[in-house]
Amino acid sequence: MLSLNFAARNLVAELSLAAVIAALCVLPGCSVDVKDKGKDGEARVDIKSPVGDLHVDEQPDIRSSGLTVYPGAKPAPKDNGDDKKSANVNLAFPGFSLKVVAAEFVSDDAPGKVIAYYSKELQHYGKPVECHGSWNGGDVGIGNDKDDGLSKPVSCRDHGSGEAVEIKVGTEGNQHLVNIKPEGKGARFALVYVRAHTGKDDTI
Repeated sequence: MLSLNFAARNLVAELSLAAVIAALCVLPGCSVDVKDKGKDGEARVDIKSPVGDLHVDEQPDIRSSGLTVYPGAKPAPKDNGDDKKSANVNLAFPGFSLKVVAAEFVSDDAPGKVIAYYSKELQHYGKPVECHGSWNGGDVGIGNDKDDGLSKPVSCRDHGSGEAVEIKVGTEGNQHLVNIKPEGKGARFALVYVRAHTGKDDTI
């Protein structure tokens, strides 16, 4: 199982990102484009190399996830200076590609209203699965079974106690996920879209 926690923590760990950058850029023909950080500290990194491409944007357009933002919701505040709450990550290598769009939001409305909103919206992609357990932000599990890991329908992973509700639909390699929990009198929720692909087509 490959676990991707992009919404709740630093979406690409700085050490891991640096390792990927170093691996790509030792080759001739590698180009790196780093956009200056904005006032909120978000940045964009684009790397192209003969062996693969990497794109990281800490200010994603959530519409590219295929989900809408709950009316009146606002981006979740950072818990500390290193805690990123949103990102758009694209990896493309021969035989493998991965796209992740993730962001956290807060709403003054009760969790039940947010759950009802996304339970209906996710029906556009199939029959949603509703799971109950502990809050895991944007943590997404992707099966790595060589036969059916990516095509396996999503299922509940956490059967423990907790106030969070996770709604998801699709397969492990192509899924939409919303995780909601109470926060004060309102709710905090994470929106995540993941698409992974293996095979000859290495584009996202």
